[in-house]
Parts: sequence; structure tokens; C-alpha cells
Amino acid sequence: MKSWLKLFMIAALVSMLNACGYNDFQASDERVKAAWGEVVNQYQRRADLIPNLVNTVKGYASHERETLEAVTKARAAATSFQITPEVLNNPEAFQKFQQVQGELSSALSRLMAISENYPQLKADTSFRDLQSQLEGTENRITVARQRYIAAVQDYNVLARSFPTNLTAMVFKYDVKPSFTVDNEKSISTAPAVNFGK
Repeated sequence: MKSWLKLFMIAALVSMLNACGYNDFQASDERVKAAWGEVVNQYQRRADLIPNLVNTVKGYASHERETLEAVTKARAAATSFQITPEVLNNPEAFQKFQQVQGELSSALSRLMAISENYPQLKADTSFRDLQSQLEGTENRITVARQRYIAAVQDYNVLARSFPTNLTAMVFKYDVKPSFTVDNEKSISTAPAVNFGK
């Protein structure tokens, strides 16, 4: 008789956890972690391409030392950033992650821009291959970030909606940070285009 009572209590507890959104939080949290894993994976792919790219450019434009050092330094900063599960729950750490990746993107843009000054570099097959791989990786990063943003949006709606917000409060499911644009104010202004120059 007692075993039936235990089974009934377990079934009631499972039913209560399911009704309060606990299981939804578990599923949503796992989707956020999986989406984040893909973001990190693509950033790592980009970081892995950079040494070969820098060496190829160095072969043609070794006197562009400042740009080459900036890329190497930004890559070192980006790869040394500790990616832990706490980053997803810490807005300051998340912002720092975005900052180091943004600095690497900026340094890479400058590196790619100098290739315009070196026709032999632009014609080099390995440089073109690396450039193509880098462009593909940047596209994959964009897609991975979009999926992460969507996963976080679903999670945060669950964390803020009633009555699941009560479950979030009890089990400490805080709202997660998402990607934002660093220079939102500057990109809200349309660029001035002047073909007269």
C-alpha cells in the first residue's frame, strides 16, 4: 500500500514540476547552451584560420608589421578568454567576450584591407583560399549568433512570463544576456555617400 502512495506522490510531483514550467526551463536552457556551443565553435574556427592567413600576408607584406601584430595580439586575447558556462549568466563576462571578438574582427578587417595594396598577394592561391574560408566562417558565425539570439529569446520569454516567472524565481533561472551591437548609436545614422569626390 505504501508503494502505491509513493508512486502517487512521485507522479504528483512530476506533474507539478511539468505544470510550473520546470521541464520547459530545462529544455530551453539546453537549447541556449547548444546554440552557444555553436557560436564558440565558429569563433574557434576563425581563430584557427588566422595564423595561416597572417603567415601568407607576411610573405608579401612583411613591412605591414603593425597590422600583422594587431591581428596576432587580438587573436591571442580572443583565444585566451575563458569560456565557461558562467559567461552565459554573467552580462559583464558576456560583454567582455563580445568585446574581444569585436576587436579581432576589426583587426582582421584591416588585414584584409591591406591586400588591396598588394596585387601579388591578392593573386596568391593560398591567400584566396584562406580569404574564402574566412568569409565562410564569418557567415557561419552570423548564423550561429542568430540561432543563439533566438534560443535566448525563447528562454527569456519563459523566464519573464507568468506563471513560469515564479518557477524562474524559485530555481534561480535568471534572464540571459544576448548579443548586441557595440556601436548602436553610430550605426543608426545613415552613412553619407558622396560620389562627387
